Amino acid sequence: MIRPSEQLEFRLRAVRWWLVIMALLIAAMVLVGGATRLTESGLSIVEWKPVAGALPPLTQEQWSQAFDGYKAIPQYRELNAGMTLDQFKTIFWWEWSHRLLGRFIGVAYLLPFLWFLWRGMLPSDLKRRLWMIFGLGGLQGAVGWWMVASGLTKRIEVSQYRLATHLVLALLIFAAIVWTLRRLTDRSSSASSLRLRATSRVLLVLVFVQLYFGALVAGLRAGRVFNTWPDIDGSFIPSAARLFFEQPWWRNFFDSTLTVQFEHRMTAYALLALAILHAADAIRSRAGAAINGALWLAAAILLQAILGILTLLQQVPIPLGLAHQAVAILVLTLAVVQAERLAVRQGEPERQQLGLPLGQTN
Repeated sequence: MIRPSEQLEFRLRAVRWWLVIMALLIAAMVLVGGATRLTESGLSIVEWKPVAGALPPLTQEQWSQAFDGYKAIPQYRELNAGMTLDQFKTIFWWEWSHRLLGRFIGVAYLLPFLWFLWRGMLPSDLKRRLWMIFGLGGLQGAVGWWMVASGLTKRIEVSQYRLATHLVLALLIFAAIVWTLRRLTDRSSSASSLRLRATSRVLLVLVFVQLYFGALVAGLRAGRVFNTWPDIDGSFIPSAARLFFEQPWWRNFFDSTLTVQFEHRMTAYALLALAILHAADAIRSRAGAAINGALWLAAAILLQAILGILTLLQQVPIPLGLAHQAVAILVLTLAVVQAERLAVRQGEPERQQLGLPLGQTN
């Protein structure tokens, strides 16, 4: 006869696997979105049809209508005039795949979630967190169209502000799922100093800041200029007159290709330095499993920095650009896991709410 604790453990395992699959799908979504951006495909579908848009054009007439819609926007007229229908189909399939994957993620999240709710498998705190993640997912769909709409009338590309918002929101959802997964494991938080916990949180925040700057670089195509390293524009630190050329001065942080690329580089250096200090502190403090977490995080950030340099020097070829984005997701995952591992948990962890014991402190 199956004991109640074994039934609860089985249900918890099902929830964990569901969340693992969702995290992998979102990571794939981010990479497909990156490919869509690198292939200049993001404006190939000029309408937002959440339901009907799930079907691609099926007849020659429908393909012609889709192509005519693309011909009406500035990107076609200024960048792709003379494009053939077959060439249009190539960029169309990237954007359609990106949107279809978004729809699939929505269904793959909602249906199992409702089933878990119906079966009473989720404690109250976990239900609130999962509803919040679902709400962010719905918002992400609207933000995606808001981003695309910015490139349909007066611009030949989407707004870098909206692109950065779209990417960071996707990765915030991803991070929330990873954090929740950690809370559903059988491990307690690691004993650690206040300084170690604080630096893990600062690292996580700094990773998000760097991801935002990276999205600005992508939106401005800033990786295809100033393709030297370690100097940029002829020196390690450009002159203030070059960095703050536009007025008002604060717009340079978002609109200037030089300033945006420079802040992305400097944040990378700061992130790597802090990760190394965090790892050294974990070793000195004998922080258990947090030592391995800190070392893996520092190694991933170093790899990401190397890939970033290579991507810059090669002027952002698609394979390197996607590799750079994939390792960014890895860095974020490790940063979330490390911050959660060192967090002081308030209240009862989800396992205790379900009546399951906690495991050993890691």
